Amino acid sequence: MTLDILRSGYAVLQDELAQEKASALGRLGRRLEDALAALAACPREDSDRETRRKLVEQAGYALWLFVVQRESCGFNDSVRMMRQYGVPKEVFARMGPMVARQPTQSGRTE
Repeated sequence: MTLDILRSGYAVLQDELAQEKASALGRLGRRLEDALAALAACPREDSDRETRRKLVEQAGYALWLFVVQRESCGFNDSVRMMRQYGVPKEVFARMGPMVARQPTQSGRTE
């Protein structure tokens, strides 16, 4: 009887962990979609370079978070996912953690 209770408790925990992984994957997928949409709304030719650079950086960070979460869920085919989401090469090249910018003496960030 005690062994059955332990097994059922473990099964409940496993189920809750799977639900949280799926929920996080959904949230991060939406975050990536939003970042890609914001970047698409800022055309390369007609946009402020700094604004576009920030959008590419944000999209690269969102992509990195999404890929890491997908891999933790056992989904390892990132190339196919990037095609499905339409991830631009410049975002793929910038995939990773966001870089902390240090303020200069004039107060601007580098």
